Amino acid sequence: MLLGVAGLVPGDWKSIDGAVLDNVAEHGFKTVQIRVSDPQSMKDKDVTRLKSMFEGRGFEMPQTVGNYGGKLIAEDETERKNEIKFVKRMVNLTARLGSPNTYLRPGSLNPKGGWMPHPLNHSDEVFDRLVDSTKQICAVAENEGIMMAVEGGTVCPIDSPQRMKDLIDAVGSKALGLNMDPVNFVDSLDTAYDTTSLINEFYELIPDRIVGCHAKDFTVVDALLPHFEESIIGQPESLLDNEALLLGLQKVNPKAHVLVEHLPDDKIPVAAAGIRKVAEKVGIEWD
Repeated sequence: MLLGVAGLVPGDWKSIDGAVLDNVAEHGFKTVQIRVSDPQSMKDKDVTRLKSMFEGRGFEMPQTVGNYGGKLIAEDETERKNEIKFVKRMVNLTARLGSPNTYLRPGSLNPKGGWMPHPLNHSDEVFDRLVDSTKQICAVAENEGIMMAVEGGTVCPIDSPQRMKDLIDAVGSKALGLNMDPVNFVDSLDTAYDTTSLINEFYELIPDRIVGCHAKDFTVVDALLPHFEESIIGQPESLLDNEALLLGLQKVNPKAHVLVEHLPDDKIPVAAAGIRKVAEKVGIEWD
């Protein structure tokens, strides 16, 4: 497996230059996620420049992620069609870059953002719209030879390992895979205190569809009502079973990219050290 980072870039792809990639390399990472605000803004010369800079440092081309919102499940058909069009363009761009997959965000009906709760996010109607949107996107991905890396989480339409399998089965495309990010699925204290079962359920249900992983951790906040916050891998308060995460990933996809994410630049080395320590403990060597 390959350890990379979703971070250390001050903006989208336009901010990636030699100094940024040198800094990524100095942190010991082997790739860095490419974020895109407008897939049509990247010209052929930009693609060539990025690929050359990555290749020159021995980096593999990484996962791409588009800066779109939560409208793949929108009730407004115009909004949904525009979002589908954006993600299709991300697929085209990902193929031009020679990257293995692009991130698929299920979305939310909450106008505040794609990772915000809404009473109808778990409804069958919303799920059906997501299936339709994903089918349209995957048709392009199949033609381009690109994998879609869908994530889920408690607050969004895909809120459990079984619901993830339901989506993959309903879409029925070989181009649809899972980006493992189990922290997103922590929905109760029972789950928080037994993340091993959560992680293993993904590996049991869809072992052949896991294309990559985002590495982060979480903790339980001391409060009357259950509350969780993201934390740094390897810290005493962090609860995710990263041993189970890495061992399972090594078994089902030993070529997967593991990207440290959701941290300010100064905390990324601490998290990287944490995930490296876990890998060393379980006998996993990074590519």
